[in-house]
Amino acid sequence: MYEIKIIRSFSGAHRLKGYRGKCENVHGHNWRVEVELISGRLDKTGISVDFRIAKKVLDRVLKKLDHALLNDVAGFRDKNPSAENIARHIFDSIRNKFSKKAKVKRVTVWETENAGASYTED
Repeated sequence: MYEIKIIRSFSGAHRLKGYRGKCENVHGHNWRVEVELISGRLDKTGISVDFRIAKKVLDRVLKKLDHALLNDVAGFRDKNPSAENIARHIFDSIRNKFSKKAKVKRVTVWETENAGASYTED
């Protein structure tokens, strides 16, 4: 099995409704997003998924989140845009974009360099 990873980032603000503490207030992060894809085969050039294409797919999703108040983004109006929910949102948004060549294994979202959350269906 082959595994590839792409890393991108976006800036976005959020507030965690119902949270008791500073994170209940609007605040922002420079979010780092890691997407791991797996594939059991390579094409004739020896590539499972072209990095350039994988980045484009992810960038389309992140464009909707970049410089936004995440609480106002579709998908987060009824749930908190926590790191966990953002990871799930990104996973669900790209899961079918690689179905013929690869499968999304994991999406990890980092809100700081030492605090992040992942979503996987394994």
